[in-house]
Amino acid sequence: MTTRYRARPIEEAVLEELRVRDDAGRAPVPYTDGEGGAPLRCCLRTSTAGERIALVSYAPLRRWAASTGADPGAYDEQGPVFVHAEACGGPAEGGGYPFARAGVQRTARRYDARGHILGGRVLDLGEDPEGVIDGALAEAFADPGVALVHLRFVEYGCFQFEVRRP
Repeated sequence: MTTRYRARPIEEAVLEELRVRDDAGRAPVPYTDGEGGAPLRCCLRTSTAGERIALVSYAPLRRWAASTGADPGAYDEQGPVFVHAEACGGPAEGGGYPFARAGVQRTARRYDARGHILGGRVLDLGEDPEGVIDGALAEAFADPGVALVHLRFVEYGCFQFEVRRP
């Protein structure tokens, strides 16, 4: 399936910073992933056993706001994300929506140009995960006040990826 919107990984310059000090001010502690399956936000795929990864605190809305001049106020938050411990080259081209699996749920949280939440929606990905995500993003961006959407895991509330207004 060709997706209409682009899932944005964490930018390489930001990753370089996070690999030194994360958004909570802590130095990361890289480790060798013994099992695989960690959702990597640097290359938008799951890790494989044996890869060096780190769990870091990341503030996606704060990072976006700093680049746009927005002030998300109390909507600013940070949370844990997995990244490769070293540069990985980012996602493969044409990868669709990462971490989209049949039968799981995700949330789509909408933000305006100030960085304030405009609403959100729980998505049941069903048998057509990419189609459901594509439809939810089309619905979100049909509202001219929506500047960006964050997809999140329902189970833990963790940031999955960001999509900006096309």
